[in-house]
Amino acid sequence: MTAEGFSPLLHANMERMKLLMGYSSDFIVRELVIAGNKKTAIFFLDGMVDKTELQNGVISALLDRTPVDSVNLQFLKDQVLDAGEVQVIRTVQAALEQIFSGSLFIMLDGTVDGLGVTMPGWEDRSITESKTQSVVRGPQDSFTETLRTNTTLVRRRVKDTRLRLISLRVGKMTKTDVAVMYMDGMADDKLVRQLIGRLQASKQDRVLEGEYLEEILHVKKQVSLFPTIYNSDRPDSIAAGIMEGKVALFVDGTPFVMLTPALFIDFIQSAEDYYQSPLYSNLIRMLRYVSLAICLLAPSVYIALTTFHQDMLPTQLLLSLAAQREGVPLPAFIEALLMEATFEILREAGIRMPRTIGQAVSIVGTIVIGQAAVEASIVSAAMVIIVAITAIASFVIPSYSMSIPIRIIRFVFMALSASFGIFGLTIGIILLVVHLSHLKSFGIPYLSPAAPFHASNQNDAIFRMPFWRSSKGQTRQDKSS
Repeated sequence: MTAEGFSPLLHANMERMKLLMGYSSDFIVRELVIAGNKKTAIFFLDGMVDKTELQNGVISALLDRTPVDSVNLQFLKDQVLDAGEVQVIRTVQAALEQIFSGSLFIMLDGTVDGLGVTMPGWEDRSITESKTQSVVRGPQDSFTETLRTNTTLVRRRVKDTRLRLISLRVGKMTKTDVAVMYMDGMADDKLVRQLIGRLQASKQDRVLEGEYLEEILHVKKQVSLFPTIYNSDRPDSIAAGIMEGKVALFVDGTPFVMLTPALFIDFIQSAEDYYQSPLYSNLIRMLRYVSLAICLLAPSVYIALTTFHQDMLPTQLLLSLAAQREGVPLPAFIEALLMEATFEILREAGIRMPRTIGQAVSIVGTIVIGQAAVEASIVSAAMVIIVAITAIASFVIPSYSMSIPIRIIRFVFMALSASFGIFGLTIGIILLVVHLSHLKSFGIPYLSPAAPFHASNQNDAIFRMPFWRSSKGQTRQDKSS
């Protein structure tokens, strides 16, 4: 059992550790003789530790600075080892966890304890510009796959003693490091305890990305396409959310940090809203809401009008649409469904293909297929225009996680419009609003502060007020573009 302690015989411990590691070629066991005749063993994984620091701060220190008459773990910990964080390890399980986390494990012959020395040395990706949430003006750094780097990027921005960081380890197989960060006195204590409790109770075998934890953090009785946890790879967005009383969840191995609770308006706002003048920012926000409506409703409205409500169209427009549809064998719904499905295929192909050709193929493919479909009288030119505008509008939504449910619901609305016209579409919109009204993110109504309406929280709801009008001296900035 790995939870058991060690043997006082060093060679027995060495053989046991090698056996547990399956005699892996990257598991290094270095045997030394220090202080004249004291046998010592160093255990580590090749590529996981800093070899320069290992040689200079550990091996050289053990060989050169260990006196003959005083060799024990406490003396090595306090007087000899000066590299990294040093702690006493008493079980095999704890030793293996240290080794897997990029630490050294040191044992002396005749002792049943060891020392864990933290000195990670794997290669990290450098801090670069965000590729998913870019801005024209504002900070250009983004999170990386290293947890400590990510927490440091937030620490640089929030220089407050109330900032708290709680570290956990989740996943029976992966032992993934997870960190919960919040502002003491501003974040809801119940929410913090709830998050930590769910993480500790998690029975996940593996946690490779934040989504593994996001699914277990959701309320099980609440089923929805809409995201109730915000994700961002921008440190400024996460820092702003924490300063508003939200709780951030960092997962080692992913550059995306989760922020909760998350409301509907959080996914529509952008970090750049706070780096431009209020007038410009509010105009762009209105443009986002218009784009959201176009992305959700444009094909459905077109299908309803051309199928059931032609009398609502101006005569000239109706004659133009009728002329375009002359010879098209498909009803408007099938026509729209075909074009929307084709664009979704092209969108996914553009993402998965190599970057050098993906964008070109998606653009050329859209133009060529659309033109060929019109010339072959499979779809009308007006339908190509509607689908193109809808697709472009979907990219205006700042959060990709919000555009996904909008794209899915669009197909439902298209079916309702094809079946019942404007009346079916109206029913669909009402059901959507009712669903959003009942949705909550960790106890907070999803449509807050609009429903329920809170007049005191309107400084940064639909419109961003100037900073000097903010009651707290700072407005919301927990989103990214």
